[in-house]
Amino acid sequence: MKLIVPTMEYEKEIQAFRKEFIMNGGSMDGCLSLRRMENIADWIKQVEDCSKAETCPAKWVPQTQFIYVREEDNKVIGVIQIRHYFNDFLEKYAGHIGYSVCHSERRKGYATQMLREALPVCKKLGINKVLVCCLDDNEGSRKTILNNGGIYESTVYEPNNKVNLERYWITL
Repeated sequence: MKLIVPTMEYEKEIQAFRKEFIMNGGSMDGCLSLRRMENIADWIKQVEDCSKAETCPAKWVPQTQFIYVREEDNKVIGVIQIRHYFNDFLEKYAGHIGYSVCHSERRKGYATQMLREALPVCKKLGINKVLVCCLDDNEGSRKTILNNGGIYESTVYEPNNKVNLERYWITL
């Protein structure tokens, strides 16, 4: 398993990941606009644009996007996004990291591994205290965060989606 910045080399695998999410539902956290972008080249362009402050859309913050690839079959197991700093929304509701694992690969420890491998990238970006949030009923994500040293801070209500989000801090 390894974290890889997405490129067109993984177009078919990214498309398969996207299709599995669309077929099974789910929020596709940490994926930018992958759900609505049928053309993977458009998504990769969005990933590139969002990686730099100069080209990042005004209401967003620069981020580093990875796909999590199983090397033996090149399957994209998950995606993870590291936001370099906060805007008001991220600080209250989303945190530094968003991630998703495809339905067929859940409950196998991949999310825990993926988050663990992303934390050194946070450290290199100068993020020494990482905020990760999850829905209050997402036991899998809660366990992933706790397995990586997350310390519960609070639960907040996010009014746009009408959900409760648990906030956890991981000190690096």
